[in-house]
Amino acid sequence: MSRPFAAALTAILLDVGATAMAASPAALPADDVDPLIGSTGGGNTYPGATAPFGMIAWSPTSTRGDQTSTGAANGYEYGTTRLRGFSLTHVNGAGCNPGAAGDVPIFPHAGDVTSSPTADVTDAIYASNFSHAAERAQPGRYELDLANGVTTDVATTERTAIGTFQFPAGKPANLLFRTSNSLNGSEDAETHLDPVHRRVTGSVLTGAFCGRRANGGINNRKSYYRLHFVAEFDQPFTGTGTWKDATLQPGGLDQTGGEGYATGNDRKGRGSGGYVTFAPGSHVTMRLAISYVSLEGARENLRAELPARATVDGVAAATRRAWNHHLGRIQIGGGTAARRTIFYTALYHALQQPNLVSDVDGRYLGMDRQPHRLERGQDAQYSNFSGWDQYRAQIQLLALLEPRVAGNFAQSLLNYAKQNDGVWDRWVHINGATHVMTGDPSAATLATFHAMGVRNFDTRGAFDSLYRQATVPRPEGLQDAGCPGQCVGQRPNLAQYIASHYSANDACHCWGGAAETLEDAVADFALGRWARSLGDARIAGELTARGGYWRNVFNPATGYAQARNLDGAWVAPFDPASDRGFAQGSSAAYTWMVPHDVAGLAEAMGGRDQAIARLDAFFHDANGGWLLRGGGPLKYDPTNEPDIHAPWLYNELGQPHKTQETVREIVDTIYTTGPSGLPGNDDLGTMSAWYVFAALGLYPRTPGSAELLLSAPSFPSAFVLPDGGAPIVISTSGEGKYIESLRLDGVPHRDWKLGEDFLREGGILSFTLSPRRPLP
Repeated sequence: MSRPFAAALTAILLDVGATAMAASPAALPADDVDPLIGSTGGGNTYPGATAPFGMIAWSPTSTRGDQTSTGAANGYEYGTTRLRGFSLTHVNGAGCNPGAAGDVPIFPHAGDVTSSPTADVTDAIYASNFSHAAERAQPGRYELDLANGVTTDVATTERTAIGTFQFPAGKPANLLFRTSNSLNGSEDAETHLDPVHRRVTGSVLTGAFCGRRANGGINNRKSYYRLHFVAEFDQPFTGTGTWKDATLQPGGLDQTGGEGYATGNDRKGRGSGGYVTFAPGSHVTMRLAISYVSLEGARENLRAELPARATVDGVAAATRRAWNHHLGRIQIGGGTAARRTIFYTALYHALQQPNLVSDVDGRYLGMDRQPHRLERGQDAQYSNFSGWDQYRAQIQLLALLEPRVAGNFAQSLLNYAKQNDGVWDRWVHINGATHVMTGDPSAATLATFHAMGVRNFDTRGAFDSLYRQATVPRPEGLQDAGCPGQCVGQRPNLAQYIASHYSANDACHCWGGAAETLEDAVADFALGRWARSLGDARIAGELTARGGYWRNVFNPATGYAQARNLDGAWVAPFDPASDRGFAQGSSAAYTWMVPHDVAGLAEAMGGRDQAIARLDAFFHDANGGWLLRGGGPLKYDPTNEPDIHAPWLYNELGQPHKTQETVREIVDTIYTTGPSGLPGNDDLGTMSAWYVFAALGLYPRTPGSAELLLSAPSFPSAFVLPDGGAPIVISTSGEGKYIESLRLDGVPHRDWKLGEDFLREGGILSFTLSPRRPLP
């Protein structure tokens, strides 16, 4: 496209988009967000207040009568209506329970403190019931009236929170800081009460991501960050106290002590904290900030983001504007109120991460546990990278809508790798290398960023580092520490992989040899495309060839991906419903995980017709009815990352209409409103990003590429305005789930995909839809 024509098209698109925004109630998309979606049914979302990509997230920690287990990965389960505090940090949709963070629960107690809150191991005393009728959650603000008579109202900025607590008249008013009580426990904690300055400060030394996980969880029962906080109040303290384990110290000002990372009774009754007392009936305003670097960092964050005269209303309004700004990257036209809520809540969840971890002065805690400063040109340090999940959809949505954030995130991951002896960890929580899952998702992620036009990071340095990880064996690759689930080797037994062209199930030191091979093949293919774009034909050829290693774990005799041993023999007995040789999924699901070579996979299956028949059976029961949820290990699972791209494979198999009907069925029946509206773990926005793409009628073809697969959009119109990128307008005419015709910038488009230039140049997609399946 010529530069003058591109400029003219952009002007037209902006005018169309501005008109749509002015005419549509979606001009304020935050109005359509329901943070409670996904808060039960395994979605593991949290309803509390947070800013886009924010560091702090004020959200409830619930209890089922056990101070060491909340019943949900993020500390909140919709069906549990008793809570023990409001925590300061959360991770959206993590799959293990408990997952991470939930640091420093703060509980408003309308009663005397006569015993150690830690000794209340069943949460019978220092907890309160609540009703969902008294709960109000919205982007950037959370309100809850507790059954104990205290009303709470909190809003957040990126690094701070401001809240009010209205205590009931005639009852003691206490605020408990359960400093040591992070979701997974803690190694140490400290609490300091300062009545003179009406201030509480402290920190918790914790980490332990997925710390109780059965498959290798003990490997991560360790600390890797210390969260510092400072809280200031507008009302005087009329009393103070601290506790450690079962000992209460009325009038105390300072206390230390952690809970450990053990499970069950070994942790119960341990830990420390403090409380401050106010006059009965007090209306208390708290201003609070956090930092992963230092207490002084928290104080600077508070000064910078939360003026002394700030109010909850004012902060909530500002953060709501920020959410409208980011959610407004996509303006939906038409659709029912319910569908709009599902869409904008999915976009909201997708844009909750990555999470800010640097302070206002640019300092952050590195993976070497030392303070570091941002690199030249870097705006912020981000973390919380659920790589195995995110690289399939959430990463692409981030690159499309927020390329500046994506570039900062890429630089952040590179910074961490430099601080970790060159190792790119699969699942980074704050500054912790957790080793969770399998494959090399960092390679797939950064290659995708680069392919989609993200450039504000050290592209050459990142590529060279990832290439070294993919080609130079490391000693930890021969260890079994943490296996399965948290294997320390990021490219486990790489020398064997390079020699054998597959990961041997009996010698890989990994979580399933077949899964490792399939994951690494995708990563290497993506790196190969990146190498080609950098002009390195030799490395591109090498890595592209390695992208074909998936064939070495495809058994022609069974027609499925199957693990192999070092001697080349197939692991037996074989059952496609089994997860033997795979990570968190069956052979039947993983077999489809070849998005970069669908034609080759179809050929291996015996041809397109055979592949289509198998794909049909993957989505349907024996009578041809839809089976899209809970069908067992032989069927599609919308919560299982290795197969979430499967509905789009029909495009490349010559039957795009089946992609259109399958995607629409999932969009219309699997994603709903209400607390159980997500099909499963949101996995740091992955499932939500899938929905956003599907509702737009687009989906990323394969990691390392900017190509998009097509389906029928779910809304009459959509205007996509990436940050600094080329606008996209999507419009539909007609009714139905099948694409009768499509025009791109007014020209008929008969392909089942959009080329990589589409995202660079933008354009107008005009769909004509039909309720009738097209003729063969």
